[in-house]
Amino acid sequence: MPATPHDTAEKRYALTVGETEGGARLDKYLTEALARKFAEDEGADAAEAPSRARVKQLVEEGRVRIEGTRPRALTEPSYRVKRGEQFEVTLPAPLPAKPLGQAIPLDVVYEDAELIVVMKPAGLVVHPAPGNPDMTLVNALIAHCGETLSGIGGERRPGIVHRLDKETSGLMVVAKTDRAHKGLAEQFAAHGRDGRLTRAYKALSWGVPSPKRGTIDANIARSSHNRSKMAALKTRLDEDGDDVTSGRRAITHYEVEREFAGGLVALVECRLETGRTHQIRVHMTSIGHPLLGDPTYGTGMKSRAAKLTDGARAALTRLGRQALHAWHLGFEHPVTGERLDFNAPLPEDMAELVRELEG
Repeated sequence: MPATPHDTAEKRYALTVGETEGGARLDKYLTEALARKFAEDEGADAAEAPSRARVKQLVEEGRVRIEGTRPRALTEPSYRVKRGEQFEVTLPAPLPAKPLGQAIPLDVVYEDAELIVVMKPAGLVVHPAPGNPDMTLVNALIAHCGETLSGIGGERRPGIVHRLDKETSGLMVVAKTDRAHKGLAEQFAAHGRDGRLTRAYKALSWGVPSPKRGTIDANIARSSHNRSKMAALKTRLDEDGDDVTSGRRAITHYEVEREFAGGLVALVECRLETGRTHQIRVHMTSIGHPLLGDPTYGTGMKSRAAKLTDGARAALTRLGRQALHAWHLGFEHPVTGERLDFNAPLPEDMAELVRELEG
C-alpha cells in the first residue's frame, strides 16, 4: 500500500507480516518492511527509509498500531511479530531544515546582548522534534531575537543550553552568542558543584516525604517495562562490593515546605545535583511520593484524590499536568562574571491548586 499524505504531511504505511517473517522483533521487522516500501514507492527516496534506531523511537512514541480484532498501539520494540499480523506505521512530518520564527507569546524575565532568561509556560515544547515540528520555544525565540541566537546547539536548537519537560513550567536561560553558550554550558555541566549554578523547583507530591529533608541518590535509566518511561534503579554491588548499578547517576535534594489536607499533599522544594530526564518526577516516585497530576509516573492515585475537597479535585483536573515548576535559576554571567538570580512565582494553575488545598 503506498504512503498516503495527510494535511499534516504525515505518511502512513500499512504492513502485513509475510510467511517467513514471523518471530522477528517488531523494530527489526518494521525497519526491513519500511525499507521495501520506500524502494517500491515512486514518490519516496529509498535512502530516506527510517533506520532501526528511528523505528524503535517511533514504536516507543506510539506511532505503530496493530490492526485486527483488538487494534491498539504497540510501544514495545521487542514485541515478536506473527505471520499475518497487520500494522499501520505513522511517520511524522519531516522537520524543516531550519526552524522559523513564530508569533508565540514570550515571557522575557531578563535580556542583554549575550543571553535571555524566559519563563516557559507548561505545554510548550522547548525545541522542534518529531511530533512537534513547530510552535516551540525555539520558534518563539527566533521571532523575538532574529538571528542573534547561539549556533552551537545546531540549527534546530539555537541558543538552547538546558531544557524543561513540555508540561513543566519555569525559568530557562538561552544563549544569544556562542561565547555565552560556552560559558553557560560549562556551568550546567558542573550542575552547581562549583557554586556558580543554582536551580530549584517547587513540586506538589502525594504524601509527605520522610525525612522531611533529604537526598535521593539513585541511578536513572530507561524502564525495562516501558521504554518511553525512565526508572530509578536499586544499587547493585558485585562480589567485591563495587557499585555496578546500570544507568546514570542522579542526585536530588529535597525539603518539605508545607503540608496540606492532613499530610495528603506536600509542597516540596527540589534542587538538582545532576540533570537527568524526568529526574525529579522519577526520584519522587521512587520514594513513594509521585507528583500530583503526573500522567506518566503519578497514576494510581485515585483513592488519594478522592479524599481531597471538591474544589481541590477540580483544581487538580484543571491543572492537567505534573505539578512541577522551576521557580529559581541563578548563574554567573558567562561574559561579565556578574551574579544573576531569578525567581518565578508559581503559575496560576499550580497556585490555584495550592489555594484550594489550603481551604
